Amino acid sequence: MFGLSIEHLLILLVVGLFVLGPERLPESARWLAQTLHKVRSFAAGAQEQLKSELGPEFEQLRKPLQDLQAIRGFDPQRTLRRYLLDEPTATTPLRPGERPPIDPDAT
Repeated sequence: MFGLSIEHLLILLVVGLFVLGPERLPESARWLAQTLHKVRSFAAGAQEQLKSELGPEFEQLRKPLQDLQAIRGFDPQRTLRRYLLDEPTATTPLRPGERPPIDPDAT
């Protein structure tokens, strides 16, 4: 949830317990959940409205965002292997005592 680990959520719960107190914490958590639900439904409704109004042009707007998402997962080493060396993306590790391959043109 929001990129938070279990430890972070527990820390937030303990801080909320001290700040709000045990009697107001459940009500605050319920309010937060309802607000998040409303925001998500609002965002989904806005997306559906844009999709219905723009039609096929909506996908043209999404394409750059999808490209940016792909850039986030960019791994230069994997890309070099795939495009320059025509190697598969999965490599086998060297066995103990095995020397790595050397390219005499590169050294």
